[in-house]
Amino acid sequence: MTGSRAAVRYAKAILEMAQASNVAEQVNGDMALIASTIKENSELNSFIESPTIKAEVKESALNEVFASSQNITKGLFRLLLENKRFEILDNIAVEYARQFDVASGIEHATVTTAFPITPELEAKVMAKIKEFSDKKITIKNVVDPSIIGGFILRVGDKQFNASVANRLLTLKRELSN
Repeated sequence: MTGSRAAVRYAKAILEMAQASNVAEQVNGDMALIASTIKENSELNSFIESPTIKAEVKESALNEVFASSQNITKGLFRLLLENKRFEILDNIAVEYARQFDVASGIEHATVTTAFPITPELEAKVMAKIKEFSDKKITIKNVVDPSIIGGFILRVGDKQFNASVANRLLTLKRELSN
């Protein structure tokens, strides 16, 4: 838990610096790249988390791997070197993205459908989302054949269930009472 609280503090500080320098969006791209690279590359993840590898070696390697990063991102590597906290880099990157989205007014919606979403269904979903939120929305489609048809929409802590499975369950409850 301490690592995640520290990651929140680091991410907040980096976001404030990036906003002051008008490079918050570019740093967000860096953080997305860092998070996906660490997640997809177990060797890099093991390297970063290894207590036997010197912090200077880690910083040098990260500067090479992410050579095209913004100076603020490279400054984060330097700060993690000074504080010997490289193991929370992935958490910082994920938390930065979350805080960037909040600051930018972006909200993520998850749409669960029985089949890949079509443009017509996406238009209906976007209309329904406008009832939930006035923020910019990004849609992530999850395919789950068990809902039979329709969709389940989650935006933040709100959910709208327009699935056939839910309607059948509701009908079953009504008939059994």
